Amino acid sequence: MTSALAGTGSKGSANMEQLPQIEYVVQARRIDSDGSIAQCKDATVQLDTSVNGRVDAFNPVELLLAALSACMIKGLARVAPMLDFDYRNVSVKLRASRQNVPPRITRIEYEILVETEETDHRLSLLHENIRKFGTVSNTVAAGTSLTGTICRIARR
Repeated sequence: MTSALAGTGSKGSANMEQLPQIEYVVQARRIDSDGSIAQCKDATVQLDTSVNGRVDAFNPVELLLAALSACMIKGLARVAPMLDFDYRNVSVKLRASRQNVPPRITRIEYEILVETEETDHRLSLLHENIRKFGTVSNTVAAGTSLTGTICRIARR
């Protein structure tokens, strides 16, 4: 898979399109007028499905942003070893803008903060690979504006 990474000089393999698709299954159900739960594998997530909103659960847009941030963090964890990229920690900050009519997310902006001593060029290469190989980020980017930066943070 290393040859398919951005910046490695290969355009990837045409055989990748022939691989079987991966399927995901999540089941959600309403608990009461204030909330629901979603379940997958052995995990349960509280959902804010109340029309009044809840502070102790993620609403649908916040879940989307959480999925996107998890995709970016997981993407970094996957490509860093292939790029021999040394880092200690990573965090992602996201902000979404919503229009009311029709209701939809019009823009998502992110900042990936990486604790590393790597060069700016290598940090940029990491960012390119995170964006190129992220399932959720590719899906979101196909439907809305997705822009962001990657920044180095000081050692904690």
